[in-house]
Amino acid sequence: MKTAQRVALYARISKDKSNQDTLNQLAQLRQFCAANNWSIVQEFVDRVSGKRSDREQFQAMFAAASRREFDYLVTWALDRLSREGVARTFEHIKQLRGYGVEYVSFTEAHFRTTGPAGELMLAVAAWIAEQEHRRISERVRAGLDKARKQGRIGGRRPLVLDYDRLAELDESGLTMREIAQELGCSPAFVCRALKARQRLPTPAFGD
Repeated sequence: MKTAQRVALYARISKDKSNQDTLNQLAQLRQFCAANNWSIVQEFVDRVSGKRSDREQFQAMFAAASRREFDYLVTWALDRLSREGVARTFEHIKQLRGYGVEYVSFTEAHFRTTGPAGELMLAVAAWIAEQEHRRISERVRAGLDKARKQGRIGGRRPLVLDYDRLAELDESGLTMREIAQELGCSPAFVCRALKARQRLPTPAFGD
């Protein structure tokens, strides 16, 4: 008899949503797993934005995955796992597979690493991530070239932070060093700014 797959559920809702949203997500995921004869061994729930990966239960889920405590991770949709951009989301899925854990989106059959479409989905995601990173890099280089032509390279400029630009660069998958290069500051400053950004109030409609 085939052993039932061990499954972990991950659900995420925005801070402004009700507990009913969590219950609805989990209820559908439990029914889906039961229909596939999968055994749910853990459930992880975050009530935060998905635009950062330092979510408490998100990190706990990855720690459990690294210990191979489950075989499949199931979410209601891909954006419940992450809203950090294609590149970063793809890295999360790659990390899960590195631990031997497959990813399954309940509502999106094309976002599952199981079955024959899994490798194709990962290949397409990798290509999109590469194009996204290349586009950002080209914009960084274009910005530096423009600054050189205007004689702004080499001098110290005031660090007036554009939080929208910081968020865009952070969500694109760039490293701290690359973000610092684009903003004209140090990686340490970027790190402090990202921590400060977490403490800023966020509009409800953007979650």
